[in-house]
Amino acid sequence: MQTFLVGGAIRDALLGREGSDRDWVVVGATPEQMTARGFLPVGRDFPVFLHPETREEYALARTERKSAPGYRGFVIHAAPDVTLEQDLARRDLTINAIALPAERVGGAGGIASEAGALIDPFHGRRDLQDKRLRHVTAAFREDPVRILRVARFAARFADFEVAPETLALMREMVAAGEVDALVPERVWQELARGLMEGRPSRMFELLRECGALAVLLPEVDRLWGVPQPAAHHPEIDTGTHLMMVLDMAAQLAAPLGVRFACLVHDLGKGTTPAELLPRHIGHEQRSAKLLRAVCDRWRVPVEVRELADTVAREHGNIHRSGDLNAASVVRLLERCDAFRKPERFDEVLLACECDARGRLGLEGSAYPQRARLASALAAARAVATEPIARAAQAAGATGPKIGEAIARARVEAVAAALAGA
Repeated sequence: MQTFLVGGAIRDALLGREGSDRDWVVVGATPEQMTARGFLPVGRDFPVFLHPETREEYALARTERKSAPGYRGFVIHAAPDVTLEQDLARRDLTINAIALPAERVGGAGGIASEAGALIDPFHGRRDLQDKRLRHVTAAFREDPVRILRVARFAARFADFEVAPETLALMREMVAAGEVDALVPERVWQELARGLMEGRPSRMFELLRECGALAVLLPEVDRLWGVPQPAAHHPEIDTGTHLMMVLDMAAQLAAPLGVRFACLVHDLGKGTTPAELLPRHIGHEQRSAKLLRAVCDRWRVPVEVRELADTVAREHGNIHRSGDLNAASVVRLLERCDAFRKPERFDEVLLACECDARGRLGLEGSAYPQRARLASALAAARAVATEPIARAAQAAGATGPKIGEAIARARVEAVAAALAGA
């Protein structure tokens, strides 16, 4: 029985990055031997175990054989006769197919210092030095999730190029219909991880280049070539603007919900009737409708889709909020459900700031709407509603009339806050 550290932890150590979670491969063992040593079996589709003390994952060396289309269409073979090189050969990219014997793994920096002991049959270290994302073997084509993974790594390693032969293989997989067989859970998982990388635009640009974006997110794919309004730098199209917005969200360290909202907030511009161009009149409601279809397709979490829906419907009004009076501002806050969910409203404002600054020449500009509306919400929420409700009831008001009294008080508070801003 031999144990090896594999994959991301080695890759990141060689790059001088903070390490990924450590994954281990065990060669020459059976599941019974692993459990006898106290390892806890947790794998559903193949033998994976948790270390009894560190709780790190240990997987038996295995091979995979394609048996049906899609992500789950594999026959797994895990047995003591599977070699380390066979296990490494089934991995996606050469930079993730490097191993180090467990006895040579030290503490901090121990991986890099043991470079001479690395097992690298597919020249992953050379590809790291050349900054290249390259598939290991032709078996790459058997798993369509790898298209998403390569795109995600392109977003993480922004200065790496995708090898031409790998890009060609990705295109062949898309043409063969492999992407159509992806399950929603894995698509959302990879999209979410890619959105959280340092240059999320690269993920979507690469998916578009290989043809996968038109299959997975046609609503996003058709934004390229769609003109921007005259006031929004018409020299770039809507798809290019969208990529700038995503990268601005990464620059501002926005959370996942904000980044997804940035991705889908302008979908309606891809369906603007010709007579409404170039102003894209009514695109907000079209965007909200289209993003609901996207969220249903990929089973986007409820809290993420609700934030995106608010941004899609209201980003235009938020951009123009400097021209709104106090009553209109209160109605905007109500539509955004800001009184019940102030933290989410702050994320709505952040998404709108990313949209405003994701334009040529405006990357470093201020977005005063965010501070103005945050101040207005704070003033409105400071209104003590219970005494107002009691006073209205004492005067004979019921139901909507009580709500109107509270709304008037909030408008007065917001007007005072905006006047003093």
